[in-house]
Amino acid sequence: MKYSKLGYTDIEVSNICLGTMTYGEQNSEKEAHEQLNYAIDKGVNFIDTAELYAVPSRKETQGLTEKYIGTWLTNRKDRDKIIIGTKVAGPAPNLKYIRNNIGFSAAAIHDAVDLSLQRLQTDYIDLYQLHWPDRGSNMFGQRDYTHNPTWKDNIGEVVSTLKQLQDAGKIRYYGLSNETPWGTMRHLAETSTANMSRPVSIQNPYSLLNRTLEIGLSEVAIREQIGILAYSPLGMGLLSGKYHKGTDKPENRLNQYKNRMSRYLGEIPHNATTQYLAVAEKHDLSLTQLALGFVNTRPFVISNIIGATTMEQLKENIDSIDVNITDEILKDINEVHERIPNPAP
Repeated sequence: MKYSKLGYTDIEVSNICLGTMTYGEQNSEKEAHEQLNYAIDKGVNFIDTAELYAVPSRKETQGLTEKYIGTWLTNRKDRDKIIIGTKVAGPAPNLKYIRNNIGFSAAAIHDAVDLSLQRLQTDYIDLYQLHWPDRGSNMFGQRDYTHNPTWKDNIGEVVSTLKQLQDAGKIRYYGLSNETPWGTMRHLAETSTANMSRPVSIQNPYSLLNRTLEIGLSEVAIREQIGILAYSPLGMGLLSGKYHKGTDKPENRLNQYKNRMSRYLGEIPHNATTQYLAVAEKHDLSLTQLALGFVNTRPFVISNIIGATTMEQLKENIDSIDVNITDEILKDINEVHERIPNPAP
């Protein structure tokens, strides 16, 4: 395994992070524990979850992912060597089943942290992330920005609340997710005057099908020492190649949750994936190896959040840390990107 600093901190996180959003939906508690044990044995020390999970989120399964991680943690004696990241959900009227006071008010964040700590059965969270900005933005498949004139800037209040949690020892550091360059810089401005440690990470989608964070956010991350955590590096499984090769199954995500994954199902992302598959085969790689190897080797990415529903998938995903993306391979990747840029934002 390879490791990088978590932003400007001295914490070393594995360049492969174990994503867990399938726990409680597509994976049972036993399967979750098997995945967690295998990942740790392979050198992964970074686990990502959220109060929202499992995904797709629904009342019956909300919080199960954290609970499964919690029951796993109670049987281990190396909590201090494991980096746990979770997230607080932003405002969303359809998610009232998580908490009545869902959003980023001080009361809401305090409640969310305490509930996550209970489910995770731990005294502290290493990385506490704001799951999405509450002002609204171009996220979750929205390619263009739509301004929200009614939003009142509350980032100062959010930062102040996070400092209280840090001072209380409930969180070590905080990070952003689905954030823009502007939002990141606002957080940096607030933390510089609030005696609060700066955000250490930004968790955004990043893959061969979505390189939009390279436009602005990658420079901010490098210059401000904020690590990029890449999620959906396989485009919800499209970049595994199984849908093109006809080896997919009804229970696979793009088949089971079509109404929630529409941005990956159109003709353009399909055509782009066809071309990336050709690049992979040209260089004797699987498409999974090409897609994950690309993300792993970007200079602004400190950890690639992989997920799996089977142990076979998990093993291939973790082993991608050893894939070498040569200049020739990168040239071929960029040629496809020039022809079909960011088809699945």
